[in-house]
Amino acid sequence: DHVQAMQERKALHTLLAKRQEDLPPRRMKDSYLEVVLPLGSQPEIREKYLNVHNSVRFGRILEDLDSLGVLICYTHTKQEMQPRSPLSIVTALVDKINLCKKIIHPDRDIKFTGNVSWVGKTSMEVKMHMLQLLDGDYSPVLDATFVMVARDPENKRPAFVNPLVPEGPEEEEIFKQGELNKLRRIDFSTASLLKMAPTAEERNIIHDLFLNTLDTRQEGEGTVSFRSRKLPPNSVWMEDAKLKGLQICHPQERNIFNRIFGGFLMRKAFELGWATACSYGSSRPFIVSVDDIMFQKPVEVGSLLLLSGQVCYTENNYIQVRVHSEVYDADTREHHTTNIFHFTFISESEVPRVVPKTYG
Repeated sequence: DHVQAMQERKALHTLLAKRQEDLPPRRMKDSYLEVVLPLGSQPEIREKYLNVHNSVRFGRILEDLDSLGVLICYTHTKQEMQPRSPLSIVTALVDKINLCKKIIHPDRDIKFTGNVSWVGKTSMEVKMHMLQLLDGDYSPVLDATFVMVARDPENKRPAFVNPLVPEGPEEEEIFKQGELNKLRRIDFSTASLLKMAPTAEERNIIHDLFLNTLDTRQEGEGTVSFRSRKLPPNSVWMEDAKLKGLQICHPQERNIFNRIFGGFLMRKAFELGWATACSYGSSRPFIVSVDDIMFQKPVEVGSLLLLSGQVCYTENNYIQVRVHSEVYDADTREHHTTNIFHFTFISESEVPRVVPKTYG
């Protein structure tokens, strides 16, 4: 019972640290976890992970990474004397997921490893790796960097987490990288086009795109109009490279805070992104990387989740898809952006160029 569980969580407020200094520091190895997904040795769990191309559904892997990231953070912040953690740990963003294998086999064991790699006052960066059993050895499939934030028991305010002490030059390097990642994210979030003009280089790119689509076949030089645009050969207008989806957020997909589980949102967005790339390139796309998933707003149970996929860039066999996710509140009739996802796919054959028609 989620209502009762939330009531019980209120009592955990007394266990929160007043300052970060009051919490014992931890090492990277303290939060290190290894988890095996026994696809090879337990065939009965295979069905849930299987796609129609007889490989593993990447959306399921996103869900597992999200759960593992949270578990690693709970391991980092665990206090010996407390049977239950007072912290609510939620996914703030997925910084990057890079894949080095095109196919994930559905009948061989998978191993996930990971640990906390950087800690702020209330946030933690987690690095995870996924490997798959091949000829008796585990070989790398992907690397992922997630950022998790700790909140109070009712998930209302930020809460302090144990500091992290790197040991040795290798760990210091990883920790320093975590700090740089944080600064880069702050820069990135302030560089929105709605606040800042494009750079000179960006303006030139936009102008070239525009000139390539002008219809110059009209009579005389003086009559070329801004409005008459033509599609360059082997191209598709951006507005014709969209796909939409709708998800009703049922209680089945909720986390302990009675909100929709982040991994579920990632899976749904990925599947729409894949379908967008699939219908655009007319052949099977493979995921190459996932970038900058920002969780801007939690999604409540009962929400209507509107997903829109858009091919926003192409090059040779590569397709970049942006999936925008928003919730519609039927009571207030308001739409709110909850996430923006970026997926890079590689298609089996070369794809047409995607061309924007409007400045936006």
